[in-house]
Amino acid sequence: MEKFGLSQSVTRVEDVRLLTGHGRYVDDITPDGALHLYVLRSPVAHATITELNLDAARETDGVHLVAAAEDLHAAGITDGLSCTLAPNRDGTKGANPKHPILAEGKVFFVGQPVALIVAETLEAAKDAADLIEFDYDELPAQMALAKGDVDLHDEAPGNLGVDYLLGREDETKAAFDAAAHVVRAEVVDNRVMVASLEPRGGFAEWKDDRIHLEMNGQGVWGPKRELGKLMGLETEQVHVTTSDVGGGFGMKAKLYPEHVMAAYAARFLDRPVRWMADRTESMLADNGARDLTHEVALAFDADHKLTGYHVKTKYNLGAFNSNFGQMIQTYLFGRVLMGVYDCQAALLEAEGYYTNTTPTDAYRGAGRPEAIFLLERAMDYAARDLGVDPWELRKKNFIAPKAFPYKTVTDELYDVGEFERLLDRSADFCDRDGFAARREASAAEGKLRGLGLCYYIESILGDPSETAKVEFNEDGTVTIYVGTQSNGQGHETVYARFLSDQSGIPMEDIRVVQGDSDRIAKGGGTGGSRSVTTQSNATLAVVGKMVDVFGDFLADKMDVKRDDVSFDDEAFRIKGSNAAPTMVDVAEMAREAGREDLLRHEETAKLPGRSYPNGAHVAEVEVDPDTGRVEVVAYSVVDDFGNLINPMLAQGQVHGGVAQGLGQAICENVTYDEDGQLLTASFMDYAMPRAKDVPFVGFTTEPVPSTANPMGMKGCGEAGTVGAMAATANAVMDALAQRGVTRADMPFTPLRVWEMLKDAEPAQ
Repeated sequence: MEKFGLSQSVTRVEDVRLLTGHGRYVDDITPDGALHLYVLRSPVAHATITELNLDAARETDGVHLVAAAEDLHAAGITDGLSCTLAPNRDGTKGANPKHPILAEGKVFFVGQPVALIVAETLEAAKDAADLIEFDYDELPAQMALAKGDVDLHDEAPGNLGVDYLLGREDETKAAFDAAAHVVRAEVVDNRVMVASLEPRGGFAEWKDDRIHLEMNGQGVWGPKRELGKLMGLETEQVHVTTSDVGGGFGMKAKLYPEHVMAAYAARFLDRPVRWMADRTESMLADNGARDLTHEVALAFDADHKLTGYHVKTKYNLGAFNSNFGQMIQTYLFGRVLMGVYDCQAALLEAEGYYTNTTPTDAYRGAGRPEAIFLLERAMDYAARDLGVDPWELRKKNFIAPKAFPYKTVTDELYDVGEFERLLDRSADFCDRDGFAARREASAAEGKLRGLGLCYYIESILGDPSETAKVEFNEDGTVTIYVGTQSNGQGHETVYARFLSDQSGIPMEDIRVVQGDSDRIAKGGGTGGSRSVTTQSNATLAVVGKMVDVFGDFLADKMDVKRDDVSFDDEAFRIKGSNAAPTMVDVAEMAREAGREDLLRHEETAKLPGRSYPNGAHVAEVEVDPDTGRVEVVAYSVVDDFGNLINPMLAQGQVHGGVAQGLGQAICENVTYDEDGQLLTASFMDYAMPRAKDVPFVGFTTEPVPSTANPMGMKGCGEAGTVGAMAATANAVMDALAQRGVTRADMPFTPLRVWEMLKDAEPAQ
């Protein structure tokens, strides 16, 4: 009998190490004698470079290297950073302007790298940077999501980088033509920055005709391929490693210019070179996220059944395409375009524009939070416009359990789902019946209370294949090498526990190794909530291989038929014998017999389909109309994550995701002025949620096991954020609607909310 995780809440084994200062973060493990890299960045958003004189900086004491774009070109680094292009509606690819490592002739956003300085100390590098003569002729900044007067790139007339269409155009038009009710709304999804606890960093060293790059990223294989290509190196000449990472959330999934600069400098100087961003540098140069506006329309028949859905989106690419910048609000958005609703007439039209801002890319959910946020805001607007209960409107339009497997309008194949059951559970869990009394109590104190619902669904993305390698060590311990990359999610606990469950190897004897392109040949990294499902699937495959080859070995050794040897997830059983050797016992027998080939096992496995976690988020807020302050007073989540390995870690993932969604909803907002200057370049100006802003998050599960993988699992890493934004926004809207507010966009800062209420007051 197979078992796929015991669904027990095991305490994270890595936490003692991390919380007692024994973590191996990139800035803790730089080689002795490493030089310091500092980057001179553009102080303006758009300009032609008229002078870049490095002579004085090069003559400064302690400086080893000062370089600009032409110096990289001389070393063979001439290409720009890579990206994935979305298709235009006419079948062509989106624009692909070069994204240089260092500015070439022009600068396009505040914070763009212009020159690099390498010195004995960071202070010496900064002093040298002050001596660089950098002059420019400033150009008008393009900040609007529209065709402006200034084209940033010849490849993108009107600054339109991609013009995307997905869905059924004719059917959608027909649905609206025949509709009994049409609801329209405009919705803004505000720009945020990731602000991970650990800023980006890395070091590089040139050894034995190879470059070694250590980076705090989300996977080593993509950066390995791109770095080799940029530097003109063969695959075997590039070694990328990642140790502990203090948060990534999609922002750290790619190779950045600073990694290339460090590698170039290390090779040029034959010395290790280190770089670590400070917080303002991160805010200027890390990929931004969200930043889109929507015109949305829903068509309903006379019975309030949803018959059509039309989205027109304009989104900000920033100054260049980032890794998946074009794909986030197009292909990835489209994976859950219709959410959990049964409607086959839907259309997404998305225009991506270049602006003089930092490029945008993935942030916890990457397109799916944006899609669900819009859809669930639109459903709430529709319920209010139609005069019906928003919960009942959702129920009426859910995909029915008998309809699964269900092919969506964008060709996703939802395998299972029991959305109404989860919503009913959610109503009990949040005590919806008691809300009216709580609203009256708030009103008695002069407060406006609102309840907001979001029913989300996620599409688990990324490479469906993953690799696992298990090695039996002489001291009786076991090492599992994985192709994903923990950024703080607890992978060391999850993977060790899962291998222990399947193999009987004691969990405390299992060591998880990740983030090393030399030690495991292939991996998909972390992103798209793929890690546990794909990695566990690979672990199942490698355990299956071990059972087969160890069974053959035991049959030969004990002179029995192969069919007489079985494995029960804890030990091997031999018919007619009391012997019950464990995996570790058999490995030791193999070592003694000289069978080194039985001590290392590696398998790659591919999931047959995606999983679709889903669930209901309910936020309850109180608004002080005198000050505009919004307090999230209660929050509950009922999730369908399928079978869980470790509910405690799943709950932690949800809590973190909800906090990030609440942050965007109530306080986080990236602001640029009309000249492209970032006005929120420190935590003095960019408001992160504090502990007091996040209530206790109630969490429970109603699992409907996935049929798309043998474990019945569904990814959970991004789900909290996918549901939190709309639930909170809908709750705020529910509160403000009592005073006549008809539109409310994030972030719900006190000033913005106060202004919404003042604008809604009837004229005296």
